[in-house]
Amino acid sequence: MQTRLMAMATLVVSLIMSTLTFWAVNSIQQDARLQDTRFGQDLGLLIAANVAPLVEDKKYDEVSEFSRKFYNRTSSIRYMMYADQEGGIYYGIPFSEFQSKSSLTLQRRIRLPENYAPQSGAVMVRQHQTPDGEVADIFVPLIQNDRYLGVMALGINPNPTVVTSSGLTRDVTIAVFIAIWVMVILGAVFNALTITRPIKELVVGVKNIASGNFKQRVDLPFGGELGELISSFNEMAERLKSYEEQNIEEMTAEKAKLETLVSTI
Repeated sequence: MQTRLMAMATLVVSLIMSTLTFWAVNSIQQDARLQDTRFGQDLGLLIAANVAPLVEDKKYDEVSEFSRKFYNRTSSIRYMMYADQEGGIYYGIPFSEFQSKSSLTLQRRIRLPENYAPQSGAVMVRQHQTPDGEVADIFVPLIQNDRYLGVMALGINPNPTVVTSSGLTRDVTIAVFIAIWVMVILGAVFNALTITRPIKELVVGVKNIASGNFKQRVDLPFGGELGELISSFNEMAERLKSYEEQNIEEMTAEKAKLETLVSTI
């Protein structure tokens, strides 16, 4: 019964600790993703503020040059796309250069979030999964002089730390679960070596004393309460041996008196 209770307690503790570990590591990853999103929003607003006047003046060459400089200098940018008021993409990095519109040109369109409101000027965020991790899609309206010019889409690469630690959550949780069980097993082995052995020795000693062998001693190097118990047992055995010897002497003396009395009679 005691073993079952100990196993159940260990299971509960290991599950609680594993859950807390999973929650802590997952919270760190969520915070890192949130920081990436905020960085992407701030970066998108900065680029849009510089690009909007150029788009209004139709200086697309300068838009291309400015965007490419930003793209080359910022490793966290995965892509940059510009679309007109109808959502038609006219420039993207690293996808394509500016395209000339004609009847033979296939017009690509950007897929905007459902709740995208261009006139509000609010930045919209969307995530999508890739083989390299979760990419944040930032949609920034291009507004100049209260006029909606289109939208800029900015892709932010996942934080390398988050990508690396994505599999770490499972590994750490399993490691904590296993570590708790290993500690309990080692504790049980240590308990068996340090407590079970001397208790068995004491049981054997008590049986020997009960059978009349008062020379029985327990010689184990233990301290603390267990050491005091062993010392008390040895002291008890020594006293019983002394009492036995004293009783033998008294019986011998009485026997001598009886023999003397018998011989006198």
